[in-house]
Amino acid sequence: MLEVESVRAGYGQAQALWDVSLRVGDGEIVTIIGPNGAGKSTLVNVIAGIHPAWGGRIVFDGREITALPPHRVCTAGVAVVPEGRQVFADMTVTDNLLIGGYHRAARARRKENYERVCEIFPRLAERANQLAGSLSGGEQQMLAIGRALMAEPRLLLLDEPSLGLAPVIVDTIFEILQRINAEGVSVLVVEQNVVEALELASRGYVLEQGRIVKEAAAADLLDDPDVRTAYLGV
Repeated sequence: MLEVESVRAGYGQAQALWDVSLRVGDGEIVTIIGPNGAGKSTLVNVIAGIHPAWGGRIVFDGREITALPPHRVCTAGVAVVPEGRQVFADMTVTDNLLIGGYHRAARARRKENYERVCEIFPRLAERANQLAGSLSGGEQQMLAIGRALMAEPRLLLLDEPSLGLAPVIVDTIFEILQRINAEGVSVLVVEQNVVEALELASRGYVLEQGRIVKEAAAADLLDDPDVRTAYLGV
């Protein structure tokens, strides 16, 4: 489904990604782990068209999307849940959701998609007329995921979905991601919460200093001595 081939990117004269290659198969959950500053968010933003690639190719569903602007990437079937959630604080929950379904195909099914999101996230239905800025961190993360789902993605990109959330809320969010995946949406998740991320995924990559240094089945990465030492303190 998604093929990232030798992608390079950076900011000004500072390179952040060096020849990064990865893939996400149809129906897969794949995770990318790594320390702060490794380039994880940059990679998500490059895939989503938010940040330009310096080189390499990104192919989604057989079509190259490397140079497409974000709205065209979204229309192609890729939606992103950004780091820090970035909900529209002064808009209601309903308006935040509706703005997620802006492209033509999704607009035609806004009502059905809205009902689906509210069924997945009953809390959002309860808070429908509440301003997004008044929600808790966990509720805002639900809203950010729901807003992305309104675009009817086939691939969902998530950048640090557990950031700043209590462990019980993280468990809830990851259970919801499993459900979304079971309904046919592939998932690429960038996470610092290594155990949760690798237990969620089928495969994983380790990104360090802008380079992929390991790729393996998620269970194998959990047992990898280097990963356990660097990220689990074992």
